[in-house]
Amino acid sequence: MKNIIEIENLVKKYDDSFELNINNLNLKSGTVIGLIGENGAGKTTLIKSILGIINKDCGKIKIFGEESDKKEEEIKENIGLVLDNIFFPEILTPSDVNLIMKDIYKNWDVSLFMQYLKDFKLEPKKKIKTFSKGMRKKLEIATALAHHPKLLILDEATSGLDPVVRGEVLDIFLDFIQDEEHTILFSTHITSDLESIADHIIFMDEGKVILEKRRDEITDQYGVLKCDINDFEKIEKEDIIRYRKNKYDYEILIKDRDKMKKKYKNSVVDKISIDELMILMIKGEA
Repeated sequence: MKNIIEIENLVKKYDDSFELNINNLNLKSGTVIGLIGENGAGKTTLIKSILGIINKDCGKIKIFGEESDKKEEEIKENIGLVLDNIFFPEILTPSDVNLIMKDIYKNWDVSLFMQYLKDFKLEPKKKIKTFSKGMRKKLEIATALAHHPKLLILDEATSGLDPVVRGEVLDIFLDFIQDEEHTILFSTHITSDLESIADHIIFMDEGKVILEKRRDEITDQYGVLKCDINDFEKIEKEDIIRYRKNKYDYEILIKDRDKMKKKYKNSVVDKISIDELMILMIKGEA
């Protein structure tokens, strides 16, 4: 698989309050990359840097093998976007959106857009100001997909959607990714969505990438070891990635779950969810 996005020595500073610092990051084509982290971790700043919405202080970003500040129009033609809290003007209707996008994207597909409106039960002539948050999000998703992009960048794309519609949208994303030339970068707080579709997980904290793994490596190998205070003191330091002390027990982030089960037979070793991984990596102690 070739690299769809290549990032090298990327820095973006905001006064003294925040700094995005990504040394080296390569995202492969034909995959779903899940971007996770707390609010303020740098996920949206990274996405906006990739898109050129904000100017980086230094570093290189390549998209489709081209530096992102070169061939800008050609690159944007092949990117579909659903960004958090960025909506169309409320006085427009989906039909208006269709007319506008026809003039913006060379590959705009009217039939495909109208089919998404039908599938999502969005009235073409109804003003966006009458739409719920979930309906607006579905309109954004329809718009992002209707010009046949190669790269889909999603920032909280499933927030505000009920579980049934979320499932339908995730199926659409999975269908999109069947083409090996297609790639999805998916930033979300709904980590169960990533457990369903992500190939790769990038975990950010305080502007840096602190963990980058295949999703199946996390779910198959990593785990949570639970024990009391006496057993905690017997755990070898090199086996502890992070730990958290609760009222009655300790939770320890470990790798090689099967090995830890055999090594610490008096302790419980469970599979780990992406949510639990986030909590232990951020709130736990080293």
